[in-house]
Amino acid sequence: MNTDKLDLFNDKSEILKALAHPIRLCIVQGLIEKEGRNVTTMQSCLNAPQSTVSQHLSKLKAAGIIEGRRNGTEINYYVINEDAKKIVTSIL
Repeated sequence: MNTDKLDLFNDKSEILKALAHPIRLCIVQGLIEKEGRNVTTMQSCLNAPQSTVSQHLSKLKAAGIIEGRRNGTEINYYVINEDAKKIVTSIL
């Protein structure tokens, strides 16, 4: 297997790893349905503490799946990875 193909598989594998948690999957699915949600909105939707939601958001950001955009005092989140959108849409 050549290096380019291995790099591609590694990249896709990292996306799958990041999505392989129910809360992260729910976050991404929720952001696909309605972009620009903030932590407070997600927290109430998930019935999870803010710290838990924030930890999962950090993992999704580190994987390059979402990004946060500051809007005044809050940060709104958006799915920026098309592969993640396709995966979540296809399984849900």
